[in-house]
Amino acid sequence: MKEVQNMAAEIINVSTEEELRAALTIRKEVFVEEQKVPEDLEIDEYDNLEAEAQHILIKYDGEFAAAGRVIRYNKDAAKMQRIAVRQKFRTQGLGRVLVLAMENAARELKLESSVLDAQCQAEGFYAKLGYTTTSTEPFDDAGIPHVRMVKEL
Repeated sequence: MKEVQNMAAEIINVSTEEELRAALTIRKEVFVEEQKVPEDLEIDEYDNLEAEAQHILIKYDGEFAAAGRVIRYNKDAAKMQRIAVRQKFRTQGLGRVLVLAMENAARELKLESSVLDAQCQAEGFYAKLGYTTTSTEPFDDAGIPHVRMVKEL
């Protein structure tokens, strides 16, 4: 994995329709096309600029490479959702950059913890970032096994 400081990564707090479309395009590529998640399960009421959600987009060497969104889970916690890195940008540390940017967005909202539902194949990645698995066994989400994980911010 490359060092983060050597990256030409730009963190974008989505604020325009163009940026939102870029984020949704990444998610469609990763979840719908690659992982075969039905599109009607992937796109929901939080996927517009008026929704109470903060979308984060990562641009790497001039290309949109990763996206995710943060919503308020409850009074004190954020829910990290739709975390996606385009295939050609994986193993370059951008997933870490994205999650840390999402956590910063949650801290700006004065939230104290972060909750996410991780695909089981990504559980180790999130554990390295300080997340702890709280579900006792995997559960199905869109046909993919997941576990619930949390982290104090």
